[in-house]
Amino acid sequence: MNILIVGGGGREHALAWKIAQSPLVSSLLCAPGNPGIEAHAECVDIGVGETDRLIALAKERDINLVVIGPENPLADGIVDAFEAAGIQAFGPSKAAAQIEASKAFAKEIMQRANIPTAAYAAFDDPVEAIAYVREQGAPIVVKADGLAAGKGVTVAATVEEAVMAIESAMQGHAFGDAGARVVIEECLVGEEASILAFSDGSTVRPMASAQDHKPALDGDQGPNTGGMGAYSPAPVVTDAMLEEIQRTILEPCVDTMAASGTPYKGILYAGLIITEAGPKVIEFNCRFGDPEAQVVLPRLQSDIVPILLSCCDGSLAMCDLSWSAKACVTVVMASPGYPADYPKGLPIALDAPLRDIDNGGLLFHAGTARKGGQLVTNGGRVLTVTAMGETIPAATKNAYDAVGKVHFEGAHFRTDIARKALQHLA
Repeated sequence: MNILIVGGGGREHALAWKIAQSPLVSSLLCAPGNPGIEAHAECVDIGVGETDRLIALAKERDINLVVIGPENPLADGIVDAFEAAGIQAFGPSKAAAQIEASKAFAKEIMQRANIPTAAYAAFDDPVEAIAYVREQGAPIVVKADGLAAGKGVTVAATVEEAVMAIESAMQGHAFGDAGARVVIEECLVGEEASILAFSDGSTVRPMASAQDHKPALDGDQGPNTGGMGAYSPAPVVTDAMLEEIQRTILEPCVDTMAASGTPYKGILYAGLIITEAGPKVIEFNCRFGDPEAQVVLPRLQSDIVPILLSCCDGSLAMCDLSWSAKACVTVVMASPGYPADYPKGLPIALDAPLRDIDNGGLLFHAGTARKGGQLVTNGGRVLTVTAMGETIPAATKNAYDAVGKVHFEGAHFRTDIARKALQHLA
């Protein structure tokens, strides 16, 4: 069959790498793709927001399945558009993608489904939001309601910091229209974990657990980013807890959305915090996490293509998901200055090719380009350097050994990815 992936980041590189392994695939395209994806798929220079051009490409190339990577086109209704054109697409509808596109919508679903989460209030008026913060006190969490590339969240240690976050989002337009409304939540205490799941609208199957690292600096310091690294499995999520997450979070969410007339198909991503009272939802996302995809997909031993198809046609209950016992770790190498302003066009050099995730590591390209034959930086998060190992310590060592073979000016990366896992294991 012929498959088209929409996107051009590290997540889409991981998807292309995994999908290309399927014996069911006759041809694989990616739009727009990146220099790393070129090793697995034909890259076509069409942007993720150019829906009409993507549909025309799919018709011209007789595409049987379209896999949507990023959240923005999903929130804009790209799956609806492909389905209206008679082309099967993997991902939630525009209505269902509100689970990520509007944090207030997600909170309403959680309330109706009785899903454990933080107490909250949503505001369209900054004066009312600030008054609420002064009444509640700190620490407190301020979130831009809409899509903000993972950067619209402030965990405020003081009331003043929360007020600044509200003013920045609602009056300073730091996140554009995404910050016109804010959601203010109680600050939950615990360790974070990511559970991604496949859903066909009625059946939901969790994937292997993972843990992302959002803050830019070691020790979870500095501003939030799109993610600076991840590992899988996350020891904080035990087998019993995963069953609890399935029963109290994933299934109620999918059931409630189906009952609401917005059946959820695609990837349901639950960002969790493991509190003393058990797992609670910080946020839902409507797509594979980035960089979580880079550590979860390598551990999936099953052919991913039948799973993607089953989510589209409602037959997920008949699919088996098999997971490797090995661990996987990815370290994001970012441009100097990220997540603030950063340069582009910095030459990238490798001491040795990184092509084997089990032997020396693998580079998933996130923000790269070619300039005169030279691989250069072209984004904030440039590369996700990924490796497997028999244990988390082994995978961590392999990943950082691989990082040491990659060079570009001012390369920034955290040195403590997976340290929490090592503490659990100790």
